[in-house]
Amino acid sequence: MTRLALLRRRLGLDPAAGNSAAIFKKGTIMDIVKVGSTARTPTTSASRYLQQTCKHWAHNLTVEFTPEHGTIVFPRDARGADHPGDALVTFDADGETLTTRIEATSPAQLEGLKGAVARHVDRFAFREAPLPFEWRDD
Repeated sequence: MTRLALLRRRLGLDPAAGNSAAIFKKGTIMDIVKVGSTARTPTTSASRYLQQTCKHWAHNLTVEFTPEHGTIVFPRDARGADHPGDALVTFDADGETLTTRIEATSPAQLEGLKGAVARHVDRFAFREAPLPFEWRDD
């Protein structure tokens, strides 16, 4: 067994063991495992909240949006954090529902973003707040 394989096993990153937080590809670079959660929030103002939230974060994050769909990239090192990779928040709005999807690279990043996203959307939905964000983890 190589030194690299022994180190991976010792750190719990052995893909053969099936218990790794990260999976190594052919011993060179690692592919980060994503964790995710989705919330479907009933509101007739979904498009407005999507756009306001995206505009709010556009000043310091990578954001793209239309009235029906928006994406926000949260860097792995945002606010001094040190997550394995960037997180992606996706909003989809229809006439009666705001669907929010978070794809994170660690459980801590996922939980932090659940709260941040709900607080920010609620800030723009002050007439209806607090909106029900019932997160369903993958």
